[in-house]
Amino acid sequence: MSNRRYHWKRLEQFVAQVFQRSGLPPEEASVVSESLIEADLRGVDSHGVVRTEIYVQRLEKGMVASGASMQVMQDGGLTLLDAQNSFGAVAGNRALELALTGARQHGLSIVGVKNSNHFGTCAYYLKKAVEQDMLLMVMSNASQTMPPTGGIRPFIGTNPLAVGVPAGRHLPFMMDMATSVVARGKIIVAAEKGEAIPEGWAVDAQGRPTTDAQEALSGSVLPLGGPKGYALSMFIDIMAGVLTGAGFGKSVNNMYENWAQPQNVGHFFIAMDIGRMMPVAQFKQRMDEYIEDLKAEPKAPGVNEILIPGELEFRREQERKQQGIELPLKVQQMLSSLGERHGLSLTDTEIDESAVYE
Repeated sequence: MSNRRYHWKRLEQFVAQVFQRSGLPPEEASVVSESLIEADLRGVDSHGVVRTEIYVQRLEKGMVASGASMQVMQDGGLTLLDAQNSFGAVAGNRALELALTGARQHGLSIVGVKNSNHFGTCAYYLKKAVEQDMLLMVMSNASQTMPPTGGIRPFIGTNPLAVGVPAGRHLPFMMDMATSVVARGKIIVAAEKGEAIPEGWAVDAQGRPTTDAQEALSGSVLPLGGPKGYALSMFIDIMAGVLTGAGFGKSVNNMYENWAQPQNVGHFFIAMDIGRMMPVAQFKQRMDEYIEDLKAEPKAPGVNEILIPGELEFRREQERKQQGIELPLKVQQMLSSLGERHGLSLTDTEIDESAVYE
């Protein structure tokens, strides 16, 4: 069995069925599955269906709540959502709904989330917002994987920062970045494949630079831009953790290692109704002009095209929707095993080479 390609929609339905038969309500199973497939489609494989097994394990062991009644506390454009230990994608989806509704009412809306879990790629939420002509900023904290500048052991997460801005004829601006040199999930993937990682990604447990993925997982991922990435990560931890009442720093629990306590991850959403600043059509026209000016800039040697943030991922998504999502052998085996437990066949989701997909 080698790497095989799978139809994205059938794979999404398969994963949703795995979650549902593991005890998650259909609506929540659909959201979690959709968020994982969205990551795979965009090429962020470290946050895709590779996470299915750990998610199921935490669900079955009662470390993540199923069908929890989330609590909403609002004061004008400010909202605090207590996720009651729901899956991160479920909490994030609810927070997004609240943020967009609040922005329509008040022009600007802020939603903080506590008692949540790992919620996948921020781009999953950005995409939904820009489709509704909203500007969205998303932040989340995570368990300890990075040292503070000057330290040698993990203290702070690779806390992501993401911004989505709609455009007109052109693709939206979609920045989704970890505050580390690389997301820790990519090191996990490299370790599973037995591959080395580039120098500068991580240090070992003694704080020494390493290209060994396994040693890196025992050590720390490095901040993006040194002190700058560290400062950004700390700021996100303050907003998503300290301010919301979620865990922060050492009190955000690792979903792979801590089986005694919930993760208590925090998220932070800021949504803005662009129409409160200027007509949306005018804004989109100005965005198009900006993007066209940027793309017309002189190119460095060997560069054929200047891309905007999110454009490469959009193209990869279109390609994978047509050609299928390729899964490594270990991920195939994991999904097959989970499927067999519930009477589901991963083979049914494989690409038919003679078919044409959209």
